Amino acid sequence: MKLLLGLGNPGSEYQWTRHNIGFLFIDAITHKYGIKTATNNSLCWWAKVEIAHQSIILAKPLTYMNLSGQAASWLLSHYSLSPHQLLIIHDDLDLPWGRLKLVEKGGSGGHKGVVSVQEMLGTKNIPRLKIGIGRPPAGTDIVSYVLGEFSPQEKEQLNLILDQAIKAVEMALSEGLSKAMSVFNKRNLCDL
Repeated sequence: MKLLLGLGNPGSEYQWTRHNIGFLFIDAITHKYGIKTATNNSLCWWAKVEIAHQSIILAKPLTYMNLSGQAASWLLSHYSLSPHQLLIIHDDLDLPWGRLKLVEKGGSGGHKGVVSVQEMLGTKNIPRLKIGIGRPPAGTDIVSYVLGEFSPQEKEQLNLILDQAIKAVEMALSEGLSKAMSVFNKRNLCDL
């Protein structure tokens, strides 16, 4: 992996929503490691950091979620990378709150940002880190839920979840994706 792409929506009104957990991950890892250089264009913001003795590109699309593939495609082309060198970080409704799941490939699960990236890159063989946001309470619209702000309890647990997500990525970079999957896919982080 050479490129970590956190999915979310630009704009302060979306900053603390469940759908922006990919952006929050990029912010957290940027805070931990600092950045060498940062820049942006009309499609994305990106920066370089040193993680596990490797130069890694961190990026956030500046398009809205359903156009995230434009940023992914441009970044891979700009840095001459292939889709398997990309790790997408995004929210997942089908995982309980706080659960992490690394995957090497697979379907989008209906996530519009993932659909966009897979369509633009022409493959489902793209590694991803899914961060569970759980399902909405009965009677709550899914769009309202994912675009809704974190509950007070979720906000209290968010730093722990992002910290564990960073550790999962660090292990994937230093020891390989399979090793990180064997360790982090089994944990329910909110029970730690």
